[in-house]
Amino acid sequence: MDTSNRSVPGAQAVARAARLLRLVTSAAGDGAALQDLARTANLSRSTAHRLLSALRAEGLVDRDEESGLWMPGPELFLMGSVAAARYDVTALARDIVRSLAVKTEESAFLSVRRADETVCLLREEGSFPIRSFVLSEGVRFPLGVASAGLAILSFLPDHDVDAYLDRHPELSERWGRTHARAPLRRRLAETKERGYAVNPGLIVNGSWGMGAAVFDRTGRPEWALSLTGVEFRFGPDRIADLGRTLMAHAHQLSSRIAGARR
Repeated sequence: MDTSNRSVPGAQAVARAARLLRLVTSAAGDGAALQDLARTANLSRSTAHRLLSALRAEGLVDRDEESGLWMPGPELFLMGSVAAARYDVTALARDIVRSLAVKTEESAFLSVRRADETVCLLREEGSFPIRSFVLSEGVRFPLGVASAGLAILSFLPDHDVDAYLDRHPELSERWGRTHARAPLRRRLAETKERGYAVNPGLIVNGSWGMGAAVFDRTGRPEWALSLTGVEFRFGPDRIADLGRTLMAHAHQLSSRIAGARR
């Protein structure tokens, strides 16, 4: 947890509200129950409800009166429309993600780095009839967990990786022993050497993922393209082919982003 703003008045309340807002948007159209939001945010039900009510008053979240589930509010759409002009790369990436899905027949994704997480922005279904549903638009994962976040974390400077691991000692407790510092560092090194990440069913058994970082003009990994599918589709020989295709598309998108922002 970042402790740099603890001395700023109101910073803790803002951080808690922001955490709840991210959790609500991650649930997208399905909505999220108060008890689930409170548990995931490590808040009491009363504190979570108070913060959500304040966000609702500002139009940032909404509550379905029949189900009681919390959902994104109308103000987020307006804010997102303004922010999209600067931060949205989906228009640049859409045809590349579609091409990746067509060529591999697997589900293809674009994710963006947001602080210590990745957020899925685009999903394109492949033609193979059996699919993995681990990832969809709005879903967040910590860096180093899903293949997109593993690819991004692998290409960050060493001091940024060290600081990230220091901030998140809970990764192994939440995501399993394979996400402890030592095995995670091994996967990071393998990813950097290979050029792309492989997640061999570490989130959901039998659901594999691959990811390749997409870089901004300064060479920082700020996005990632990824693929998911069922385990038997990711044999050793095919992984190499998929990796080459994935990196080619990631390089194409990196070049396109750099050209568009000159």
